Amino acid sequence: MHTQEVILTPEQAFDEQNVLGHIRQKIGLKAADNIRIYKRSIDARSKEIKVRMQVQVYGKEAMPDLISYNIDSLQRVSDKKKAVIIGAGPAGLFAALRLIELGVKPIILERGKDVRARRRDLAAINKEHLVNPESNYCFGEGGAGTYSDGKLYTRSKKRGDVKRILEILVAHGAKEDILIDAHPHIGTNKLPKLIQEMRETILAKGGEIHFNTKVTEFIKEEDVLNAVKTADGATFEADGFILATGHSARDIFEQLHKADILIEAKPFALGVRVEHPQAIIDKIQYRRDDRGEYLPASSYALVHQTYYNDHQRGVFSFCMCPGGFIVPAATAEGEVVVNGMSPSRRDSKYANSGIVVAIELEDMKDYEKFGPLKGLKLQEAIEKSAWEAGGRTQVAPAQRLIDFTKGVVSKDLPDTSYQPGLKSVDMNKVLPDFITERLKAAFKAYGKKMKGYLTNEAQIVGVESRTSSPIRIPREKETLEHPTTKRLYPCGEGAGYAGGIVSAAMDGERCAEKLVEQLSTGN
Repeated sequence: MHTQEVILTPEQAFDEQNVLGHIRQKIGLKAADNIRIYKRSIDARSKEIKVRMQVQVYGKEAMPDLISYNIDSLQRVSDKKKAVIIGAGPAGLFAALRLIELGVKPIILERGKDVRARRRDLAAINKEHLVNPESNYCFGEGGAGTYSDGKLYTRSKKRGDVKRILEILVAHGAKEDILIDAHPHIGTNKLPKLIQEMRETILAKGGEIHFNTKVTEFIKEEDVLNAVKTADGATFEADGFILATGHSARDIFEQLHKADILIEAKPFALGVRVEHPQAIIDKIQYRRDDRGEYLPASSYALVHQTYYNDHQRGVFSFCMCPGGFIVPAATAEGEVVVNGMSPSRRDSKYANSGIVVAIELEDMKDYEKFGPLKGLKLQEAIEKSAWEAGGRTQVAPAQRLIDFTKGVVSKDLPDTSYQPGLKSVDMNKVLPDFITERLKAAFKAYGKKMKGYLTNEAQIVGVESRTSSPIRIPREKETLEHPTTKRLYPCGEGAGYAGGIVSAAMDGERCAEKLVEQLSTGN
């Protein structure tokens, strides 16, 4: 086998029926020769857009299996040692699967509903502005990623671990394309079925999953976590506990603080969603009026360093959703939070992205009295400001993009993908100055980098505040165990160690491995 790069036109590369034939013709292979596409990326640096393919050429040699992960080979763990996992997002689900591989029984406690039942609560937010604090875009089976996109891109350098995560997803029903695309994506319409398949694997191998089961108390004896209590009065004991509650479980952070389990404030990022017509972004990126039938909706990644009151802060795009929708991601009444998602086809006429400002600990000085919860309280205050500005419903405050940079209240707003609706306001009154001034500088800079980006056909929608956790739950570098509470393994985005589906899944696996190591030593 050898690897070879092949360059195709978009029409050839995305012609699913004939792409392998085009590749064979390019490199002079016969129809009987075995080949496999290994990587695929779009090169739009010149007007003549190309698709670069890394191809594995086997010739007459038999090709190995596409993935090495085998669900059927997993053992049953019904009668094995137990580990409780708090949260059924990607960190929790992948931790559970890894525990099964290693011979430990996972017991998942999920405050929200199963992935199908969540749909009704999401509809209630969008149509009736009713927020269920236990079941919403953030809480429930699959976590925040299930109904707010499913992008699988990560900056992690651990490529072997990334490939393993993608293979597990393919084994549970994801398209094989995620193994080859430079920026893989599943889509919010495809993820629920995949999450259900992962659940079935966990249950079939002897694990447990308890929905509508909210942890309300951590039971310690000296420095050892022995059990957790839930809202219905049940107690769950185990040999270890993986805390994988996500970045929005504020009550968990408060419980940990109350129980004298060490937590720390950490930097995070906060800003807005910017929404453009997808056609504008396509024209900028592809340098053509119509991207045609074969090119996918285009995306972008932007960053700009800004200065305000002599402090430098980065402003960057986050969770860019080509052909997507803006969704309401509040987890309680009295707040407005927005996020973005894309269906698998990315065929909405809108493009949206978070544009967020880095917030450091010194930016939280007005909230020092809250100790390690100070970032969380700043986040809460801004979300409440957005709720009040929008009219105390899930209507979100918004402003046309150029109007925002000039401090002008928009007379009207463009059409939007955000179902609860928008209200034209002065976003300078929703967000603090140290955020708005940096956003204005960044948008002007982005307009110079991407001609046509800074336009009043685009609008900002507030607020994008759940980019990452404002709390870090410390853990030992080698064991990943909490430094002052034994048997507790803080994990994923909520603990401050991940930033997306793949990195959270990888962290879940690592915590599972370290927990099993601890069990094997008897400590």
